[in-house]
Amino acid sequence: MFRPCIDLHEGKVKQIVGGTLGDAGLRTNFISEKSAAWYAELYRRDGLPGGHVIQLGPGNDAAARAALAAYPGGLQLGGGVSAQNARGWLVAGASHVIVTSWVFREGRVDWARLDELAKTIGGDKLVLDLSCRKRGEKYFVVTDRWQKFTELEVNAETLEKLSLYCAEFLIHAVDVEGLCRGIDCELVQKLGQWTPLPMTYAGGANSLADLELVTRLGGGKVDLTIGSALDIFGGSGVKYADCVEFNRQQAHRG
Repeated sequence: MFRPCIDLHEGKVKQIVGGTLGDAGLRTNFISEKSAAWYAELYRRDGLPGGHVIQLGPGNDAAARAALAAYPGGLQLGGGVSAQNARGWLVAGASHVIVTSWVFREGRVDWARLDELAKTIGGDKLVLDLSCRKRGEKYFVVTDRWQKFTELEVNAETLEKLSLYCAEFLIHAVDVEGLCRGIDCELVQKLGQWTPLPMTYAGGANSLADLELVTRLGGGKVDLTIGSALDIFGGSGVKYADCVEFNRQQAHRG
């Protein structure tokens, strides 16, 4: 299935090349004149649940809250989430909170923090973001705006262990994120084999064929987010209306 997204940077809806999120050399594909709430309302109107709002750095709080208010219960919220503020985001209208950096410390999973968060809000409201980059032949989780490698390898064992604490996984393939050069087929295929939970993949999608490819390679277990290639984000590769129609057809088949 297609899952929509709203990426926020400095309060605006943007599409950013994933590996450039450090302050120096930031590369932006698109800055929208429309608000986060406008996109949220669009997704609500077209019956697209399970999308995500990601806050890329500070200054996005008001825009994120406006989006959640426009589509209560229809969007997941990520970026800066901790045990201290997670419940507040759920109250603000998020269906789930998405967590990455807060549950990692010094390159490792902080299991005490993860356990605390799951107990605070319930694992059924938690999505773990395991966005990753390739090093050698393996994929490792990256944190802190996708700049820092952790020691956690993305594999079947990792996903099985983490699945005890959460409801879903979100994985950005950071090396191809925002480049519109196609998905990481190897990663998607492995994720489909490994994941015990619903999962959303993001990174590199540049055509409607990629939506069909992810559905096939992921064995029906992996959903796809399309960003920079979408016409509503200034792209030319994929029409948003076609993604909505794809979901309707999938639901009809299901």
